[in-house]
Amino acid sequence: MHIEPGLVDVGKIVLSYATATAALGYGARLALKALQRDGALALLLRSAIATALVFASFEILPHHPVGVSEVHLILGTTLLLLLGAAPAAIGLAAGLLTQSLFFAPQDLPQYGMNVTTLLVPLFATAALAERIIPQSTAYVDLGYAQTFKLSLAYQGGIVAWVAFWALYGQGVGADNLQSIGSFGAAYLSVVLLEPLVDLGVLAAAKALRRLQGSTLIQSRVYQPA
Repeated sequence: MHIEPGLVDVGKIVLSYATATAALGYGARLALKALQRDGALALLLRSAIATALVFASFEILPHHPVGVSEVHLILGTTLLLLLGAAPAAIGLAAGLLTQSLFFAPQDLPQYGMNVTTLLVPLFATAALAERIIPQSTAYVDLGYAQTFKLSLAYQGGIVAWVAFWALYGQGVGADNLQSIGSFGAAYLSVVLLEPLVDLGVLAAAKALRRLQGSTLIQSRVYQPA
């Protein structure tokens, strides 16, 4: 997703600075906890992997403008399950910033909105994962139903935030509502596809047992909490 330039005018865009500050601040809190738990090297390596994957998803994987934004396969739940909430958040924020700085400078004014839209659903999905995945279950043993719930939460959160920014910027006119509806409908394909990506990645991790204990992925992938 990328909020289209001009969707929210300069006079209103200040709200995104506040939401982005809150989201990035919470991400920094998670990063501090991850640093204390896993060490600096693990956090750095996982964040670098997440950043590269996010940048690739934005620049290399197919993405299409639909309605008020763009439809992307963001891999948010994949990053969350494989690397952890803090590296995923860092990767989303850094990957988005890299793209905006070097490839899409027209998106820089919308960075606050875009990073809020990516991070807040990620944090909500991480909280949901703690509730619906038993502590006795390693992530490599997850099923489609569980990953689907996580994908629905993450992608649904993205659609909700995009809709909020569109309504905040353009109001409840018929054309705007139609554009929001088109974007939401297009994202259904991502909701269905992302769990399959998650399961494929986790199946690959299960086959590569030599990664167990590696600093490259979080321990919960192979071990119960």
